[in-house]
Amino acid sequence: MNNFLQLSGVGIDFPTRDGAFCALKDVFLDVKQGEFISLIGHSGCGKSTVLNIIAGLHQATTGGVILNGKEVDQPGPERAVVFQNHSLLPWLTAYENVELAVKTVFKKQKTKKQMREWIEHNLSLVHMEHAIDKRPGEISGGMKQRVGIARALAMQPDVLLMDEPFGALDALTRAHLQDSIMDIQAKLNNTVIMITHDVDEAVLLSDRIIMMTNGPAATIGEILPIELPRPRDRLALANDERYNNYRAAVLQFLYEKQKKVEPITPTQKAPASAAEQNTSTDIA
Repeated sequence: MNNFLQLSGVGIDFPTRDGAFCALKDVFLDVKQGEFISLIGHSGCGKSTVLNIIAGLHQATTGGVILNGKEVDQPGPERAVVFQNHSLLPWLTAYENVELAVKTVFKKQKTKKQMREWIEHNLSLVHMEHAIDKRPGEISGGMKQRVGIARALAMQPDVLLMDEPFGALDALTRAHLQDSIMDIQAKLNNTVIMITHDVDEAVLLSDRIIMMTNGPAATIGEILPIELPRPRDRLALANDERYNNYRAAVLQFLYEKQKKVEPITPTQKAPASAAEQNTSTDIA
């Protein structure tokens, strides 16, 4: 497993009225083929900016990204993105939404029969074959996100980039999709880089968790390898000491080493006690 995705000294400045704003600085990361990487950190730490640079949607001001020996300087089909919003075209069926991506990548490489078989195969990977002729307005939020994942997988990307893909879903749907992603990666051995705010999700899914420092000039603060055997069972892991130690390490980084205190405005009221504060493992 060679390092086939490399971020070398990546930094980016955005122009503002007050001059350049340094969003990222000195980001170094080597990703091996088949790895599942999670990016986690407080809001404004540059997670989405890192993902957008890998996707080719942003150009780094300093440093750069190398994928399979080639510099990343623009979007390409070898990097597919799944956003929190499914981004399906509402007038097309699930099949037709996936078909758009397949035609973009494989129009000259596959016959019509091969295309149909490939589209159906990728919809079956996310258990959406029963809704192949349904339009987005006729299916649930979780099912829409499954179609979005099928569309990304159908491009056969080298890297699957996921920007909080389950953030808008209810807990049960989220759990089902997490299990689906683990099953798909076990079958395809694809490389996944995912942004999440959920500590439990990061530990459950990842081979490594990349913890980002607070911005401006955000960078990688710590990298935590998750050495839990696969396949992973969320119920069994709930009482696993290693799982809980990993979880505690991420929480310690976020809430002690990178503690972020939001200013209280005159219209806000400070909580009366710590017990009144939100104790969820989702972070802001």
